[in-house]
Amino acid sequence: MNKELPHGLKLLTIWLLILLVVFLGFKAWEHQRAQSLISIQGSAIVLQRGPDGHFHWPGEVNGLAVEFLVDTGATSTALPSALAEQAGLVAEADVSSHTAAGLTRGYRARAHIALQGGVQAERLAVTVLPALGAPLLGMDILSKLDFKQQDGALHIRAGRP
Repeated sequence: MNKELPHGLKLLTIWLLILLVVFLGFKAWEHQRAQSLISIQGSAIVLQRGPDGHFHWPGEVNGLAVEFLVDTGATSTALPSALAEQAGLVAEADVSSHTAAGLTRGYRARAHIALQGGVQAERLAVTVLPALGAPLLGMDILSKLDFKQQDGALHIRAGRP
């Protein structure tokens, strides 16, 4: 009795392995690129502008790894609902928020925010919004830092002068 796999199944397996290798290679390249967008230069944290034209700052919400979009137009740090649920945030109060898409409803919660380079905020009041696409790092944290934009990079130092 011949126990060899059918030819079509062999081809499918080979193609799936090729796609898996390509996928893993792409993910490794993505991770490497993200790591190269942040550096520590002396006492300064330097964020390079991402391919999308924005500054991204890797960090954590209650120990959960995230990548924040630096948003100087946001009054407070805002998180998508799914991320807030994963991080175990508890709703404290309902809120309405004006976003680029208009008025939206969400809730206020508290979170521990830790950013690469050592910037942290304990029990920070954050806004949780259901339709938010990515975590936004707002002026509630940024206003406590000294930062300037120069040559496509955001240079950040802890503490305002």
